[in-house]
Amino acid sequence: VQGTFYPDGGFYSVIQGFYNQAKSLGVKFYFNAEVEKINVVNKYASSIFVNSETVSVDFILASADYHHVEKDLLLKEFRNYSEEYWEKRELAPSAILMFLGFNKKIENLLHHNIFFDEELYDHAHQIYNNPMWPTNPCVYISCNSKSEKSVAPEGFENLVVLIPVASGLEDNNDIKDKYLDYVINKIEKNTGEKIKPNLIYKKIYTNSDFSQLFNAYKGNAYGLSNILRQTGILKPKLKNRKVKNLFYTGQLTVPGPGVPPAILSGKIVAEELLKMV
Repeated sequence: VQGTFYPDGGFYSVIQGFYNQAKSLGVKFYFNAEVEKINVVNKYASSIFVNSETVSVDFILASADYHHVEKDLLLKEFRNYSEEYWEKRELAPSAILMFLGFNKKIENLLHHNIFFDEELYDHAHQIYNNPMWPTNPCVYISCNSKSEKSVAPEGFENLVVLIPVASGLEDNNDIKDKYLDYVINKIEKNTGEKIKPNLIYKKIYTNSDFSQLFNAYKGNAYGLSNILRQTGILKPKLKNRKVKNLFYTGQLTVPGPGVPPAILSGKIVAEELLKMV
């Protein structure tokens, strides 16, 4: 590991490590397989419907978006929480997430860069108090090719850009292009380097992408806000109260959002499952 928790080979190597460990323990993976329904018989999840096939199960540990699992995969009478409950939750921010490639080195960037050259209060206000696309947001940029040479060819640079925004906003390609220009201009202004002509790759994700790709509730990126009424035991429960062998894990439940808490969430549920074996 280099720097502040940056794994050799990039963060994907952490996921690859989990995958390899699971396979060595006999876990079977089914890719391109979207679960469409959880079937419940006598208060137990008996099977899932996936890829036009019904597959029997002993237990279910649902690590997909909690709201998606309840609303889209379970009949109403088996859900822990109503739609009204979810509507009253206060969500943490979503994000504009950019993956950018440049065919030149950007000398005046570090691995981690946070631009607080705009008014932070205004940005926060446009996330929490008056949700809207921010006018002059603060920006985080990871130039991970500074630390990990394998993520970009020699002489090139790889950037990951994150701009926090409110969850639930509607977006389109014009929004993406607008903030790409904003980020490029900000980098050029703060580094004194012209980089726009050197942009050779871009992939930008916003709220609608998180919803479509990950079924994220209102396109959220960081789960629930960590306010008092949504902390600890007041978060959505790990165990389904009406289906005895159905459990939940991930950022919308205990202990909360972020990679380490989400991993810990899975560990907690795994220990509960072992008690039932």
